[in-house]
Amino acid sequence: MKRQRKISTKDMVQCMVFTVLIIVGAFIKIPVPVVPFTLQFLFTMMAGLLLGGRLGAISVGVYAILGLIGLPVFAEGGGFWYLLKPSFGYIIGFILAAYVTGRMTEIKKNPDFKWILFANFTGLFLVYLVGMVYYYVICNFVIHTPIGLWPLFLYCFLLAVPGDICLCFLAAFLAGRLIPAIRKA
Repeated sequence: MKRQRKISTKDMVQCMVFTVLIIVGAFIKIPVPVVPFTLQFLFTMMAGLLLGGRLGAISVGVYAILGLIGLPVFAEGGGFWYLLKPSFGYIIGFILAAYVTGRMTEIKKNPDFKWILFANFTGLFLVYLVGMVYYYVICNFVIHTPIGLWPLFLYCFLLAVPGDICLCFLAAFLAGRLIPAIRKA
């Protein structure tokens, strides 16, 4: 049976740095209908890429917990009620994406730009998959403000994804430069 490694003080500090970056990224936003475009996605991907799957997911998870306990760290506030906000699924997707992108880069000894970009696009797919499914379920079955599949696809994907695609390239470029330095240290 494999034992889980304890989290060191250094790991905690690194996680908190990315948690703070994600919070800052939530407030750097470009207004887009339905789901605001923020830099959260960039910092959640960087958390996974640079810290690895486990620590990256922990840093994003801490961000989610801080928001759910009431700190206004989400793009539109915070609080337990945020679970009923259709866009909360994207935050769940951030946690999953940070874990997956981190694991994908951990399995390669020297991940190149193409591999990191592939990991980012996998993370992007997961964020939008979880986000859109959550949005649809909350709207149609919980808060009873029905949304059809075409408006869901238009507002929650087509209008939002171009900026996140650019962030995938930026994260791959940055991580390609930073991963070797981090692993060497």
